[in-house]
Amino acid sequence: MAHNPCDSYDPSDLKVPYDPEAFRSLGHRAVDALADHLAQVQGRTPPVLPWREPQESLRAWPADFTPGGGADPLEVIGRVLKESHHLQHPRYVGHQCSAPLPLAAILGMVGDLLNNGTAVYEMGPVSTAMERSLVTWFAALAGYDPARAGGVLTHGGSAGNLTALLAARQATLPHDVWEEGYHAPMDLCLLASDQTHYSVRRSAQVLGLGGRNVIAVPTDERFRMRAEALEAALDDAQARGRRVLAVVGSAGSTATGAIDPLEDLAGLCEARGIWFHVDGAHSGAFLVSDRLRPRLAGIGRAHSVVIDAHKMLMMPSLATAVLFRDEGHSFETFSQQASYLFDRSARQEWYNLAHRTLECTKRFLSLDLYVALQALGTDYFARYLESRVDLASWFAEAIQDRPGWELAVRPEGNIVCFRAPGGEARQSAARDAVVREGSFHLVKTQLRGRTWLRTTLINPLTTREDLTALMDRLDGAGA
Repeated sequence: MAHNPCDSYDPSDLKVPYDPEAFRSLGHRAVDALADHLAQVQGRTPPVLPWREPQESLRAWPADFTPGGGADPLEVIGRVLKESHHLQHPRYVGHQCSAPLPLAAILGMVGDLLNNGTAVYEMGPVSTAMERSLVTWFAALAGYDPARAGGVLTHGGSAGNLTALLAARQATLPHDVWEEGYHAPMDLCLLASDQTHYSVRRSAQVLGLGGRNVIAVPTDERFRMRAEALEAALDDAQARGRRVLAVVGSAGSTATGAIDPLEDLAGLCEARGIWFHVDGAHSGAFLVSDRLRPRLAGIGRAHSVVIDAHKMLMMPSLATAVLFRDEGHSFETFSQQASYLFDRSARQEWYNLAHRTLECTKRFLSLDLYVALQALGTDYFARYLESRVDLASWFAEAIQDRPGWELAVRPEGNIVCFRAPGGEARQSAARDAVVREGSFHLVKTQLRGRTWLRTTLINPLTTREDLTALMDRLDGAGA
């Protein structure tokens, strides 16, 4: 009988935790526990979030590690499942984090066991090929020429936006800032809407521009960047002798899911020779749906785009595609040599991906999405996207039909912002009451000085009945 790694054992015997039969036994038990957990949360039995104050949670998980170990991993897993935030719960309608496909969890185990990084091809031959094919597929959907376009996968939209803006800096400045640094004086600025994700401002700060040099362009009544306001901001920058590093448009803003008029913004940038980047972390996935793709009209004119697979493509965190209309820009972003890794120039070695990413070693980021697309088909993902957008549209109408309720804006995607009856303080109080009791999980946001409740309809099992129950509960909460 194989040794069970759950038991205490002689730490000098390093082979024991690697025993295949012990792994098989533990794996079966772990999958059973996960399947039971899925059944419970899909049945809406446990709270969405079993609330604990931070200090209480810290006391519950001390660093009580012993020389001999001996804890049963399944007992610890059971606690983790019980006490964690349950994004698979159909009444999780909070942040932009997916309820990942269970298939992806299995694939994650495969990727973790293989541990094939993608810094250099020889360390991850399959992951490198999968990543290249996924990027090419995304690029074609965006309207790029697949023979000219390219890109990489990276760990999250923040890293993706930074990667794209690093490329913009290298392409925009008249010297090699990566090697030489900034040449003073350099009055650089970045233009983005007042609804842009904070990672864009943070990227500017990392780039050395400073947060004050991120110019907020006003938005319209639907929280989309106003093209005429961008034109005025570009004129003002030119009049002041400032160099615009890039313009950042949103395809699915964090607060409301607003999609900027990408076609108009692209035209303004093209006319002035300015890099246009689209943060499509949330709604860039609409490219997969023939019905929703027109909402992103103009995205193919952007120099760069980011799309998060861990938002609207049902993947675990984190996996972000960074696309470049001209792949050459991705090679110039991190122009440097590491002789122990690279033999030739970056352009010759497209397959050594560390040339083009912040990371040297990356996880097997391509595996989950590649296999899920092959197994389930692109139509499955399109139907999922369309169903969540349709549900958001229904929810918006239900809010408008409900006495005393207020809708911030008609949703362009799956994010809905609204106010329950009552004043400003009531919004936060109602939200906190519902979240702490665990009946639902939703968030809140600030829109032009007012507090709004905010839902992201991202779980494929969330229904109209769930949302009706949410409104009923909010009607009585926080009074």
